[in-house]
Amino acid sequence: MTGLKRWTLKTRWTLTVSIFLHALLLMTVYLLQGMVFPYLKLFGIVPLLLPIVCTGVAVYQGRVAGGIVGIFAGMLCDISFNEPTGVFTVLLTLTGLLIGLLADTVMARGIASYLICCAAVLTVCAFVQMFPLLFLEKVPSAPLMTMAFRQTVYSLFYAFPIWFFIRGLGIRAQSIPTSVGTW
Repeated sequence: MTGLKRWTLKTRWTLTVSIFLHALLLMTVYLLQGMVFPYLKLFGIVPLLLPIVCTGVAVYQGRVAGGIVGIFAGMLCDISFNEPTGVFTVLLTLTGLLIGLLADTVMARGIASYLICCAAVLTVCAFVQMFPLLFLEKVPSAPLMTMAFRQTVYSLFYAFPIWFFIRGLGIRAQSIPTSVGTW
């Protein structure tokens, strides 16, 4: 077997395992967000976990992986909120692309950047959730802002445990050669 064939087989296997692990992480977080955490409400708030996964993959693996994971995380968010309008699909895809682009160019890939990006994305997601209530239903803004703040903080508590898995996937993804010349 030539060196090129060994490289191709190794790369395909590593890529397949990496895709499987990303899908497993997304499905696990989706099931936790939809089936476990509704019973662990804190002040009536359920944490958002899928945007954290999208953000973490974008920070540690760049814009391509962040965008791909963002598409699937957004679809799962739309499904879990029983309103498949596509808002979270678009939002998390753009989030993955933008944060991944920042991570590829100017942003440091560390836990501080990850937590800051998670806080920003969770804040935007909370605003997207309260947008119809605020502007269409004319609900007062003070209670909505309080709920959005609490949901963001509560969700950030889960950014730490998710970080370990995302960081491990990022290290694994870096071992995949991107061209024939790298081993």
